[in-house]
Amino acid sequence: MLLESLIDKATQLEGNTVAVAVAEDEEVIEAVIEAINRNIANFILFGNKEKINTILNQNIQYPITSDKNLTVVHADSNALAAEQAVRAVSNKEATVLMKGNIPTNVLLKAVLNKEYGLRTGNILSHAAVFAIPGFERFTIVTDAGMNISPDLEEKAQIIRNATALAKAIGIEYPKVAPLAAVEVVNPSMQATVDAAALTVMNKRGQIPGCIIDGPLALDNAVSVLAAEHKGIQSEVAGRADILVVPTIEVGNVLYKSLIYFAKAKVGAIITGARAPIVLTSRADSAESKLYSLALAICSAAE
Repeated sequence: MLLESLIDKATQLEGNTVAVAVAEDEEVIEAVIEAINRNIANFILFGNKEKINTILNQNIQYPITSDKNLTVVHADSNALAAEQAVRAVSNKEATVLMKGNIPTNVLLKAVLNKEYGLRTGNILSHAAVFAIPGFERFTIVTDAGMNISPDLEEKAQIIRNATALAKAIGIEYPKVAPLAAVEVVNPSMQATVDAAALTVMNKRGQIPGCIIDGPLALDNAVSVLAAEHKGIQSEVAGRADILVVPTIEVGNVLYKSLIYFAKAKVGAIITGARAPIVLTSRADSAESKLYSLALAICSAAE
């Protein structure tokens, strides 16, 4: 499996520690224990110490692990746990931040704190790496979870973030498709106008390290046959590594469609901060959380 290769790569990258904010969640703990047992990383769990230890001791795999791989730090509130976890990353005690059983806005408030947060001046963006049945390559979808309706410059930064992530997982020169409903520029459809501008920006060196071509509809971005039928000649068409969605609604539907209809496996992180952030949903499986952890470890190494 493609995503298993990320786990293999993560195990070769030593010295990584993940700070988990509000770790008292059974699936989070399950992913943490599996990650430790597979030598992906060490962990610092912030939250209600009694609840965390109860969940740990109920997990039959927990006794296999060594105490040196896992530290539990008590916090009296979600906000304090988020602050402590972010500070641990900021102070280089950890290399990756992970969301536990905590509202996303509470965690991001700590991430964006001017005193101890992880801001870089870049936009934060969500990037999901999919292993889709029938495809022999990774497909990166961005942004399905952070930016609601990004403008042109925000889309450019989202592509820069995704390009860095692609390189971290072995895609040296990713092909990027800004998605739209059609393949021609229509002034009435902002997504097509932005896609064309991003293509020109790439050719002029403003978005380096990748090849961008758009606008492209989804079929022409991922299917060589569909692109040939429409007479589209492009290095990207049919071979896109990165799919850039125009709005969060499009990204959300595409993300969930791949999981529920295509039975794709996925790992996802927030990029653009000083360290990768594993920001999974409560609906995500422990397997998906494990893949996201491996993805974050690979990204942290770049």
